[in-house]
Amino acid sequence: MASTLYQKIQTFYDASSSLWEQIWGEHMHHGYYGAAGNHRKDRRQAQIDLIEELLTWAGIREAEEILDVGCGIGGSSLYLADRFNARVIGITLSPVQADRATERAQAIGLQGTAAENSKKIRPHAEFFVQDALNTPFADNQFDFIWSMESGEHMPDKVQFLQECYRLLKPGGSFLMATWCHRPNNSLAGSLTPDEQNHLNAIYEVYCLPYVIALPEYEEIAHRTGFRQIRAADWSTAVAPFWDVVIDSALNPSAIAGLLSSGWPAIQGALSLGLMQRGFERGLIRYGLIHGLK
Repeated sequence: MASTLYQKIQTFYDASSSLWEQIWGEHMHHGYYGAAGNHRKDRRQAQIDLIEELLTWAGIREAEEILDVGCGIGGSSLYLADRFNARVIGITLSPVQADRATERAQAIGLQGTAAENSKKIRPHAEFFVQDALNTPFADNQFDFIWSMESGEHMPDKVQFLQECYRLLKPGGSFLMATWCHRPNNSLAGSLTPDEQNHLNAIYEVYCLPYVIALPEYEEIAHRTGFRQIRAADWSTAVAPFWDVVIDSALNPSAIAGLLSSGWPAIQGALSLGLMQRGFERGLIRYGLIHGLK
């Protein structure tokens, strides 16, 4: 089951990443539009602002060894390497993404030679195709693990947090921003059949096994052993992103790029409204988890 899912994820991002970069740039994630979601700003600046707001919220002021889980084409990895003068390893299921991220690191001088790598120079970034649930890295290797909108792709959320905990140094920080569904222990009750059908459609388009509610992530983090756990729902702050994405898709260059990118990318573009409506109805939530080892 996992291998089939991973193949779908790889195919989706292999096909769509170059088009996304062409239209949006290196950051493949939501933007931040103010706590109330009413700040009008350049779309790429909104994505950088989200990174900075997340770091501020989590109190991350320094890091030397960083793991970027679900690194895309290296947007966050390279930003964090420069921001903290850090050594960053980015992992993805997409060889196309890993190759492009490496190219980008080389272009800005953050991908050194083998001899330089052995000296542990900083800042530095390397990218690999790896399964985030079973990485080859050593116990206690990283002092900061960054997961920007990759948790939703994990077929086993418990194993994912356990693996991140294993990789963190004692005292290290784990910070995750991920798609969630609304809590089902509130007055709204359990998910309705219509809500579940809406989620199933999103899963199919974006190659997701399932998403969970933010309180469930908190519970998993507690069971895993993380301490000083904090959680927050930033759905309102990021929701305008999907309106902007839809607007950006309605131009000739984007349409031409879609047609040449293949069916997975086309299907994703045609289904942007699923996420937009999911936020509007309160079904899709944008959850944050931060914890220390």
